[in-house]
Amino acid sequence: MYTVSAAFALGFSGLIPAYIVSVRELFPSSEASWRVPLFMFTAMGGMTVGSWLAGHLYDVFGSYGPAFMVGVLSNLANLALIGTLVMRQRKTPYVLREASA
Repeated sequence: MYTVSAAFALGFSGLIPAYIVSVRELFPSSEASWRVPLFMFTAMGGMTVGSWLAGHLYDVFGSYGPAFMVGVLSNLANLALIGTLVMRQRKTPYVLREASA
Protein backbone atom coordinates (compact mmCIF):
# COMPACT_ATOMS: atom_id res chain seq x y z
CA MET A 1 0.00 0.00 0.00
CA TYR A 2 2.89 2.36 0.72
CA THR A 3 4.29 1.73 -2.76
CA VAL A 4 0.97 2.50 -4.42
CA SER A 5 0.59 5.64 -2.29
CA ALA A 6 4.10 6.80 -3.17
CA ALA A 7 3.54 6.20 -6.89
CA PHE A 8 0.25 8.11 -6.80
CA ALA A 9 1.83 10.99 -4.88
CA LEU A 10 4.71 11.27 -7.34
CA GLY A 11 2.34 11.35 -10.29
CA PHE A 12 0.05 13.91 -8.71
CA SER A 13 2.95 16.09 -7.57
CA GLY A 14 4.07 16.32 -11.19
CA LEU A 15 0.59 17.17 -12.44
CA ILE A 16 0.08 20.45 -10.60
CA PRO A 17 3.39 22.07 -11.70
CA ALA A 18 2.69 20.87 -15.24
CA TYR A 19 -0.54 22.89 -15.22
CA ILE A 20 1.36 26.01 -14.19
CA VAL A 21 4.11 25.50 -16.78
CA SER A 22 1.52 24.95 -19.51
CA VAL A 23 -0.33 28.15 -18.65
CA ARG A 24 2.95 30.05 -18.55
CA GLU A 25 4.00 28.73 -21.96
CA LEU A 26 0.69 29.60 -23.61
CA PHE A 27 0.05 33.05 -22.14
CA PRO A 28 2.14 36.11 -21.29
CA SER A 29 3.52 36.39 -17.76
CA SER A 30 1.62 39.63 -17.20
CA GLU A 31 -1.62 37.62 -17.21
CA ALA A 32 -0.39 34.87 -14.88
CA SER A 33 -1.78 36.60 -11.77
CA TRP A 34 -5.35 35.76 -12.78
CA ARG A 35 -4.95 32.90 -15.28
CA VAL A 36 -3.16 30.49 -12.95
CA PRO A 37 -5.65 30.81 -10.04
CA LEU A 38 -8.61 30.58 -12.41
CA PHE A 39 -7.16 27.50 -14.08
CA MET A 40 -6.39 25.84 -10.76
CA PHE A 41 -9.86 26.66 -9.43
CA THR A 42 -11.59 25.12 -12.43
CA ALA A 43 -9.26 22.08 -12.50
CA MET A 44 -9.71 21.33 -8.81
CA GLY A 45 -13.43 22.08 -9.04
CA GLY A 46 -13.74 19.54 -11.84
CA MET A 47 -11.91 16.94 -9.78
CA THR A 48 -14.19 17.66 -6.85
CA VAL A 49 -17.42 17.46 -8.85
CA GLY A 50 -16.24 14.27 -10.55
CA SER A 51 -15.57 12.56 -7.22
CA TRP A 52 -18.86 13.70 -5.77
CA LEU A 53 -20.79 12.65 -8.88
CA ALA A 54 -19.23 9.19 -8.87
CA GLY A 55 -20.27 8.71 -5.25
CA HIS A 56 -23.76 10.01 -5.94
CA LEU A 57 -24.21 7.70 -8.93
CA TYR A 58 -23.01 4.78 -6.82
CA ASP A 59 -25.58 5.65 -4.15
CA VAL A 60 -28.37 5.87 -6.75
CA PHE A 61 -27.53 2.79 -8.85
CA GLY A 62 -25.56 0.63 -6.39
CA SER A 63 -22.76 0.14 -8.92
CA TYR A 64 -19.87 2.13 -10.33
CA GLY A 65 -20.85 1.19 -13.91
CA PRO A 66 -22.85 4.37 -14.56
CA ALA A 67 -20.10 6.47 -12.96
CA PHE A 68 -17.51 4.98 -15.30
CA MET A 69 -19.81 5.59 -18.27
CA VAL A 70 -20.25 9.24 -17.28
CA GLY A 71 -16.46 9.50 -16.92
CA VAL A 72 -15.88 8.05 -20.38
CA LEU A 73 -18.48 10.34 -21.95
CA SER A 74 -17.00 13.36 -20.16
CA ASN A 75 -13.54 12.51 -21.47
CA LEU A 76 -14.88 12.10 -25.01
CA ALA A 77 -16.56 15.51 -24.76
CA ASN A 78 -13.28 16.97 -23.48
CA LEU A 79 -11.35 15.46 -26.40
CA ALA A 80 -13.91 16.86 -28.85
CA LEU A 81 -13.54 20.31 -27.29
CA ILE A 82 -9.75 20.17 -27.40
CA GLY A 83 -9.85 18.92 -31.00
CA THR A 84 -12.11 21.81 -31.96
CA LEU A 85 -9.76 24.30 -30.32
CA VAL A 86 -6.71 22.79 -32.02
CA MET A 87 -8.39 22.89 -35.43
CA ARG A 88 -9.44 26.49 -34.81
CA GLN A 89 -5.89 27.44 -33.82
CA ARG A 90 -4.48 25.96 -37.03
CA LYS A 91 -6.70 28.31 -39.04
CA THR A 92 -5.33 31.41 -37.31
CA PRO A 93 -1.84 32.70 -38.06
CA TYR A 94 0.73 31.82 -35.43
CA VAL A 95 2.73 34.71 -34.03
CA LEU A 96 5.93 34.01 -32.16
CA ARG A 97 6.06 35.47 -28.69
CA GLU A 98 9.62 36.68 -29.21
CA ALA A 99 8.70 38.50 -32.42
CA SER A 100 5.83 40.38 -30.78
CA ALA A 101 7.91 41.51 -27.78
